[in-house]
Amino acid sequence: MQTQINNLINFQTFLRTWLVLSLLIGGFQTSAFAQKDLKPYFNVDSDGLWVEGYDAVAYTVEHKAVEGKKEFAVTYNGATFRFANSKNQQLFKASPTKYLPEYGGYCAYALGATGEKVEVNPETFKVINGKVYLFYNKFFNNTLKDWNKDEQNLHASADKNWAKQKHASK
Repeated sequence: MQTQINNLINFQTFLRTWLVLSLLIGGFQTSAFAQKDLKPYFNVDSDGLWVEGYDAVAYTVEHKAVEGKKEFAVTYNGATFRFANSKNQQLFKASPTKYLPEYGGYCAYALGATGEKVEVNPETFKVINGKVYLFYNKFFNNTLKDWNKDEQNLHASADKNWAKQKHASK
């Protein structure tokens, strides 16, 4: 009888341990899955931070690239956006789509030229008709210069490629 009780206690301990481990592992998987899900729409890092924490509003309001601050963060559609000040934070909260750069913050040139999502240099951007476009600019390769050489065709191609990618990820 004592052996059966010990076996039952051991089995219950095993179940509790398995349940706790499953919840922990499942929680990590859910977190990683959520960040992966953001990638089709937003250029985010592994923590869900959008474009290295740069202020999405500053591009159009101040016409410059400004790093955001942790205390002025907003989560929008799962991504974390940072702002330089509370004014920009409030502007974004009131109308996020107005301030979101095109193509989720991925390189406009790469989307137009090859259809690929490429990281950007958040300080290399262009505002066209009130919309912000970001570009890769590293290792002597400033794609904004290439974009400017054939903007009309690259813009049309980038729009088509972005629409395909967003549709394919749904």
